[in-house]
Amino acid sequence: MIKYIISKLKKKVIEIYPDPESEKASVVYCIHHKDGCTWSDELRKLGAHLNTCKHDAVQCSAQCGAMIPRVLMQDHLRYTCPRRRANCEHCHKEFSESALEEHQGNCGYEPIYCENKCGAKVQRRHTQQHIQQHCSKRLVPCRHCGQRYTQDTVSAHGAVCARAPVPCPQRCAAACVPRDALDAHLRDHCAAAGAPCAFRDAGCRFKGTRQALERHTEENCQQHLALVSTLASRQARQLESLRAAVARLSVNCSGVLVWRITEWASKMAEAKCKDGVELVSPIFYTSQYGYKLQASLFLNGNGAGEATHMSVYIKILPGEYDAILRWPFAHSVAFTLFDQSSNPDRACNIVESFVPDPTWKNFQRPSKEPDTLGFGFPRFVSHEMLKKRNFVKDDVMFLRVKVDPSKIVAV
Repeated sequence: MIKYIISKLKKKVIEIYPDPESEKASVVYCIHHKDGCTWSDELRKLGAHLNTCKHDAVQCSAQCGAMIPRVLMQDHLRYTCPRRRANCEHCHKEFSESALEEHQGNCGYEPIYCENKCGAKVQRRHTQQHIQQHCSKRLVPCRHCGQRYTQDTVSAHGAVCARAPVPCPQRCAAACVPRDALDAHLRDHCAAAGAPCAFRDAGCRFKGTRQALERHTEENCQQHLALVSTLASRQARQLESLRAAVARLSVNCSGVLVWRITEWASKMAEAKCKDGVELVSPIFYTSQYGYKLQASLFLNGNGAGEATHMSVYIKILPGEYDAILRWPFAHSVAFTLFDQSSNPDRACNIVESFVPDPTWKNFQRPSKEPDTLGFGFPRFVSHEMLKKRNFVKDDVMFLRVKVDPSKIVAV
């Protein structure tokens, strides 16, 4: 191609300068002057110059088909020629460019990072051996419990592994026992463990080996029996104290008692057959440190209401705080018998109340033997009225006794 171009140029030059003498006098620059070639001479010498000009393009010496300037030929052959030869930097074998690209990324000598992220860099051909034998992140089983841990943590696990054998702290003759069985060993099997006496809770302070403990138990039966007896007495007193505390906590201190009388029919029948059958309510107080009270009920009546009415009374009992209370008792008292009608709006409760007479004996500070009757209403409600409404339902009657310290008149 170049020769063809040169021949064309020469023909044009001959046409322009038909006289050889004129051609000798003409000075021209290399056609690669703009690329940096500084050659200039007679036109007739241009062809010879182009045969050696380093900027002139010639066919690639590796026969890749590319036309490359002579000055760039070495770079082309080294870096861009598809037929160039190159050595792998890892295994140092020589490859063509296309084969080298395929070889890169598969070379067995190339160092790569471990896929377990242990931080190690090993040749590709040794990765499996590294993962199986040397990698600090490979999974290995604990030789005690069998659970799998990474190589760099299995030692730390061994320090807390429940199945790892540990020596007995009592230095008994037994071999090492698993860590999770050590407590059971010390409690049930260790011959050197100092076990407490079985009567420790009763006060025995003896502690020794199992053999010594058996001998101690056999030789101290009487002392142990005395300790148990003392403990039982102490616990009985504590139990009684706790019962008293529970009883105090369960006492009603609101000044209002709702008394639930069960088995009404059988109790009414008993009251009609026997004289003076009295039912007494649970004790209640007007406040935590107030008056101690109790209601009583005669189902078949008492006094003026005997055999015709139900009588109800309230008693003032000797209390723990009577010495600091005001006497006579002056709080109003109201009795309410509830009508258990299925329709609350149609219920008709019976209510009776009174204000204590300060001159009457029953409202003075009670002695150790209080009045057996109290004060109330002998004819509270008639037996006929009890039959007319639902004061008794499912064999149960409800009677409320309310002591109101804020009211001084009957309601």
